[in-house]
Amino acid sequence: MLLKHEPNPEQIKAEKLYQQMGLSDEEFTMVENILGRIPNWTETGLFSVMWSEHCSYKTSKPVLKKFPTTGEKVLQGPGEGAGIVDIGDNQAVVFKIESHNHPSAIEPYQGAATGVGGIIRDVFSMGARPIAMLNSLRFGELDSARVKYLFKEVVAGIAGYGNCIGIPTVGGEVQFEPSYEGNPLVNAMCVGLIDHKDIKKGQAHGAGNTVMYVGAKTGRDGIHGATFASEELTEQSDEKRPAVQVGDPFMEKLLLEACLELVQSDALVGIQDMGAAGLTSSSAEMASKAGMGIEMNLDLVPQRETGMTAYEMMLSESQERMLIVIEKGREQEIIDLFKKYDLEAVAIGTVTDDKKLRLIHHGEIVADVPVDALAEDAPVYHKPSKEPAYFAEFQAMAPEVPQVDDIKETFIQILSQPTVASKEWVYEQYDYMVRTNTVVAPGSDAAVLRIRGTKKALAMTTDCNSRFVYLDPQTGGKIAVAEAARNLVCSGAEPLAVTDNLNFGSPEKPEVFWQIEKSADGISEACRVLGTPVIGGNVSLYNETSGTAVYPTPVIGMVGLVTDLDHITTQPFKNSGDLIYLVGETKPEFGGSELQKLLNNGRIYGKAPEINIELEKERQDQVLAAIRAGVVQSAHDLAEGGLAVALAECLFDNGELGADIHLNGNPVTALFSESQSRFLLSVKKEDQQQFESLVAAELIGQVNQTGSLNITVEGENILEAEVAELRAAWKGAIPCLLKSRD
Repeated sequence: MLLKHEPNPEQIKAEKLYQQMGLSDEEFTMVENILGRIPNWTETGLFSVMWSEHCSYKTSKPVLKKFPTTGEKVLQGPGEGAGIVDIGDNQAVVFKIESHNHPSAIEPYQGAATGVGGIIRDVFSMGARPIAMLNSLRFGELDSARVKYLFKEVVAGIAGYGNCIGIPTVGGEVQFEPSYEGNPLVNAMCVGLIDHKDIKKGQAHGAGNTVMYVGAKTGRDGIHGATFASEELTEQSDEKRPAVQVGDPFMEKLLLEACLELVQSDALVGIQDMGAAGLTSSSAEMASKAGMGIEMNLDLVPQRETGMTAYEMMLSESQERMLIVIEKGREQEIIDLFKKYDLEAVAIGTVTDDKKLRLIHHGEIVADVPVDALAEDAPVYHKPSKEPAYFAEFQAMAPEVPQVDDIKETFIQILSQPTVASKEWVYEQYDYMVRTNTVVAPGSDAAVLRIRGTKKALAMTTDCNSRFVYLDPQTGGKIAVAEAARNLVCSGAEPLAVTDNLNFGSPEKPEVFWQIEKSADGISEACRVLGTPVIGGNVSLYNETSGTAVYPTPVIGMVGLVTDLDHITTQPFKNSGDLIYLVGETKPEFGGSELQKLLNNGRIYGKAPEINIELEKERQDQVLAAIRAGVVQSAHDLAEGGLAVALAECLFDNGELGADIHLNGNPVTALFSESQSRFLLSVKKEDQQQFESLVAAELIGQVNQTGSLNITVEGENILEAEVAELRAAWKGAIPCLLKSRD
């Protein structure tokens, strides 16, 4: 087959062909200056993907520097495939979150599936065995055929990949808002377990060592996927379908097991996933991090299609591939190891000491560029930032308590809102019990997995209320971190560290860049006070459709350590007669609340709830101390829908139980306010004194066996509802919406 004709360097420059790859005029001039000549077609492609926002973080780097990234337990912070935190006994937890937003908008099943595959590779490339998957999903409202289609296909893609590979999908969150109508967010998180001695880095050390390609063959799928992820979605985005990769979970399972055997070999020098920008990013980054260079003969790259050009091979994002560096002379051991798993391992190059990425194709040098220029020297932009007009307008608004005429009817409507309603339709499609380590399954505040052979467990969660971030990015950023930590504390875990996924609109818009900066300030402050450093993450910008941005959505993935399995706590009330306590103050805070959205046809306005992070830390410490002392029967954090929803959720697991609740103040505020730093706990009567000596809490009621929820405020009975009726509204909402005709 004849090779495709590629434009020559003069053409690329004269016709500004680099612009269609995503490089600006100024950036192309920078490349010319670095090389001392005009780059050819392949070299232009290398720079275009490595200097994309997705790979270089060129507009977000100044913001990311704000995050605290170190701590006494942090073994690996940002910069490698995933972050690593010590959990004692020479063991560590490895975790990372990534987005696959744009591909999921175009091809939702494969977009979601390959997002799962990619994040799993990030974790096992560190030498860790993946033990759990979580996700954080955002869609438009479930009243349009397109949103229903995207929702069903994304969930099916996550389930299809995760279930086949045998890693339980144990938790996550789903939020529905009009702003995500055209641009869904699909964030996948993977958690792995590792012994300290097995930790590996993606570094290409040792001149003369062999560079090997392992896993699936390279095809033309996913070419320019990194560039596609760095631009907004438009009417023409469907034409980018070839930029969506196709995944094979069975191949990934073999690759996972082979790589975990490989990390036990002292022949292995470095290993990295071929993720965004494929062979380009893995080779350039591994060489740059080690202060070395790499030379590769692309004729040796296993190819799925004929006549592939150097440009296509280097920019392909075909799935289930890894790049490894092996001690010279030990290649056959590695070939034999991968052969056991029916996988190819092919020597395609060598490590050099000249800090260059040199590519040979058909006997010719088709690219010769400095690795640091690709991996480290992308331009960094300090984008203009401007406070949006709406922010000052919202801040000036006085707090208002919405008018509710029928409390019971309103309560049932809130329980039926898709963001609040049961997500069982989602997680029943996931295999969350595979490998049998899942102690707390989806549906509670956090998922919990035991660590075999120890008395320890890991708790994990994803969180972000993007309405609060939209109303006030700095406060919303703090709330996202605090709520994730509350979820872990309610499960009996001490929060350890954060991986974040910053999903925003176009950073070219000063108002969006302001949202990014302010939310990063909030996240940073909360992480410092709560002692949860950011050990890695992902930035996904340009989440816009035809000029309209999604809500700012900095998703927080957090992992915590349960030091003793006896401390694991769940949200359902346990026994009739137990006392019910509320921790934290309830104020008239309804900006961004479920009640406000329900009563105002989806409109969000006003101030976000206030949060004092020092006070949050104090309350979390008190609750965790009480859980560890064994005096807490159940624990649940108060989030969307306020106290009313939290009470209902604590009753849904046991059909027999009910509760009598006595509150003070305004009934609407008491039930539906979304004030922060609040917990709902239940305690045995005999533990009352000890509990009250540990936690500042208000006794608000008692669990009973009536099967109904009765609430009085200031002595007046304002709500009487059968738990079965509430559960039916909560459980049936999403399946009902999915079945309805538009």
